[in-house]
Amino acid sequence: MPEEDAPIRRTPYEWGRLILTNIVVVGIPTLVYYLLRVRGYDLFWLHITIAAVFMLTALELIWEALVTVARRRAAADPDARGVFHWVARMMGFGGGRLRLADLPPVPPVTFIVAAFLPNERHIILATIRHLLSEVERPAAGFEVILAYNTPTDLPVEKELRRLADGDPAFRLLRVEGSESKAENVNAALAVATGEVTCILDADHHPCPDCLARAWRWLHNGYDVVQGRSVISNHDVNFLTRMIAIEFEQIYSVSHTARSLTLDTAIFGGSNGYWRTEVLREIGFDVTMMTEDIDASSRAILSGYRIAHDRSIISEELAPTTFHAFWCQRKRWAQGWLQVSLKHQLAFWKTRYLTLSQKVHWTYLLLYRELYPIVTLQIFPVIFSLLMYQGSMPMRTHWFLLLSTVITLASGPIATVSAVHNARGRYPSWYGVVYAVCIIWFVMVKNAIVLIAIYDQLFKKTDWVVTRRDISHELEAELAEAPA
Repeated sequence: MPEEDAPIRRTPYEWGRLILTNIVVVGIPTLVYYLLRVRGYDLFWLHITIAAVFMLTALELIWEALVTVARRRAAADPDARGVFHWVARMMGFGGGRLRLADLPPVPPVTFIVAAFLPNERHIILATIRHLLSEVERPAAGFEVILAYNTPTDLPVEKELRRLADGDPAFRLLRVEGSESKAENVNAALAVATGEVTCILDADHHPCPDCLARAWRWLHNGYDVVQGRSVISNHDVNFLTRMIAIEFEQIYSVSHTARSLTLDTAIFGGSNGYWRTEVLREIGFDVTMMTEDIDASSRAILSGYRIAHDRSIISEELAPTTFHAFWCQRKRWAQGWLQVSLKHQLAFWKTRYLTLSQKVHWTYLLLYRELYPIVTLQIFPVIFSLLMYQGSMPMRTHWFLLLSTVITLASGPIATVSAVHNARGRYPSWYGVVYAVCIIWFVMVKNAIVLIAIYDQLFKKTDWVVTRRDISHELEAELAEAPA
C-alpha cells in the first residue's frame, strides 16, 4: 500500500526513466534520421506526417470548443427534422436526448464515498457533512456509505461514528484487507440499497440538485451519467490554477462535446451516477490502475449507455505539488494504456457502437497512446537536420504553414471556450496564463505518458496516493467547525 505522505522529490530511478525514455524516443531517432539524410533520403514526408497529427488533434480541440459554445444542452426532441439533423444522423452524429415531461420522483439513492483514510482524514468529515446537509434527499430513500481502508485506527473514526449515530442515512464500512478504491467500492455495492448509486472520491462535494439532474438521464434510458468536476483549491498556486482551467477544458468542453454529438461518454471515477444493478454487474477490476475507465469500457461494450452532463457540478481538490501531480498523472496515463491494450480491439468489433463512436473510441485509446511518441518526432527531425546541414532553413510549404497556424490557434480557442463555460468561477487571467503556458504543460504531460509506457512494459504498477491539500476557504471552514 502506498505511503500516506510520499516525499516530494524525484528519485534517481525516476530521473533515470525520464532520461532513458527520451533517449529512446528522441535521441535514437535523431541518429537514425541523420544517417538517413546522409544516405540521401528526404525526410520531408515525415515532417508532413507529424504536422498532420498535430493538426488533427488541434482540429478536434477546435471542434469541441465550437460545439460546446453553440450547444449548451441536449436537444429535447429526438425526432428533430431538417437537412442538418438528417446529415448528422447519416454521419452517425446523434447526441444525448432528454424528454423532461412526466419525470417521476427520484428513486432511492446510495452515495458511496471511497477513501484511504490516513491520506484523507483531514477532509473526510467535511465531505460527509456536505452530503448529509447540502444534497437534496429524495423522499424514496437516501444513504451515504463511507467505504474506507486504513492500516491503523485513527481518531477521525470516532468522529465518523458520532455522525453515523446522529443520522441513520450515514453508514460506516471499514473494508479490512482492502488495498484499493476498487475493493472499497465493490464492498459497499454488496450492501447498497439504492436503485441509483453515485460514486464519489473523498474530496468531492456535489451540487445540491445533483440527483435530480442525474435522474433525468437515467429515466430517459441511460445507465450511467458522468458529472463535471471543478477545482475548489484553485487559489493555492500556479499548478492548481492550470489544473482548474484544464479541468474546465476536459469536463465542460471535451467530454460535453462528445456526449452532445456522439452520444457516448466515460465514467471518470467520481461524481458518476449509475443504475445500481448495472454497476453491480460491471463491478470494478482491482487489477486496473484506472478502474473507472475500465468499467466505462466494459459497460459500453456490454451495450450500456453513458451520458455526460456538465450541469452536475462537483468540487474537488487538485494536487498542489508537482510531485503529487506527477504521480497522479502517471497513474492515469498508465491506466489508460492498460485499458487501451485490453479493450481497443473489442471496441472495433462491438455491435453496440456506430462507426463514428468507434472512431471516437479509437481516438481516446489507440491514438492518445501514439500521439506523444509521434509528435515528439518533430525534435529528431529538427536535430538531425541541424547535424546534417549545420543550420535549419525554413522550408515553406502550404500544409506546414496551415498546420502550424491551426495548432497554435487551437490552444487559445479551447481556453476561451473553457473560460466561457466556467461562467465566472475563476478569474479571467487564469485563462490567459493557461493559454500562454499550455504548450509547456502539454509537453510535461507527454513526458509523463512516456514514463507510464515504460512502467507498463516493465510491469511497474505501484502508485502513490494523491495528497489532498485543501483550499484556504476549506481550511478556515474546518477550523471553525465544531469538534
